[in-house]
Amino acid sequence: MIDINPNKQNQQTINDIISITGIGLHSGKQVSMKLVPSKVDSGVKFIRSDKKNDNIIEAIWSNVSETVLSTTISNKSKIKVSTIEHLMSALSGLHVDNLTIYINASEVPIMDGSSRPFVDLIEKVGIKVQDKKRKLLNIKKIVEVKSDKSSVKIIPNNQFSIDFEIDFPSQLVSRQSCQLQLINGNYKTDIAAARTFGFEKDVENLRSNGLALGGSLENAVVVGEKQILNKDGLRYTDEFVRHKILDSIGDLYLAGSPIIGYFYGNKSGHHLNNQLLRKLFSDQSNYEYIV
Repeated sequence: MIDINPNKQNQQTINDIISITGIGLHSGKQVSMKLVPSKVDSGVKFIRSDKKNDNIIEAIWSNVSETVLSTTISNKSKIKVSTIEHLMSALSGLHVDNLTIYINASEVPIMDGSSRPFVDLIEKVGIKVQDKKRKLLNIKKIVEVKSDKSSVKIIPNNQFSIDFEIDFPSQLVSRQSCQLQLINGNYKTDIAAARTFGFEKDVENLRSNGLALGGSLENAVVVGEKQILNKDGLRYTDEFVRHKILDSIGDLYLAGSPIIGYFYGNKSGHHLNNQLLRKLFSDQSNYEYIV
């Protein structure tokens, strides 16, 4: 979210257009997407190129309309784009402020289930430093949201840090925790490669409900009863919790600005991440913008 390197305090976009094709994790449909450089202060927005009217959707917390197994944003005309969190996470990790994303379907391609393919493609064309300072979102008060045994909170801090804990009834996942300060480019090494995951026992039920139709061992870690089904195993020993951090970084980038604060998530997901932003912005005394 925020790197304390002073060179990262100006707004940034990408140097050139990036074309991407892939499959939607939940829809199973082929998707084409273009990342296009954008002017200062334009933020991140999606444009549904397969729709003629009212096809622009700003990537902002107030446009989040669904949070079942992914984050979906919609505009007032109910045109939507889902599974945006991995791409948003990559943009956050690489400090890309301004970008226009043209997409010809309703779901961002899943790639390999992590944000690393997006990171690699952006780094290949390079990042352009723009001539205006970034506007940073400084957290002034503790904001917390709870639901059953899950919770998220954000507290004042001098930089962006993230702490996450998960607990699944699987001997292969079980309880994992990870704490990171996102500085000096460690997003790329410590988070970007962590893939989305699911359990073999849930696959049939998900697909019968129209979910995970494009899921495979090529784009997700599949956890069986006694072993990980992917032949190459895990990329990190704690890849599961690192992916939850990856998701949260993407969800929190929908704040519209890099956050200066300490985020803690406990057995939470996309829904609580969005509820946290809604509660944060409901009271102006919770935050301030600094340049």
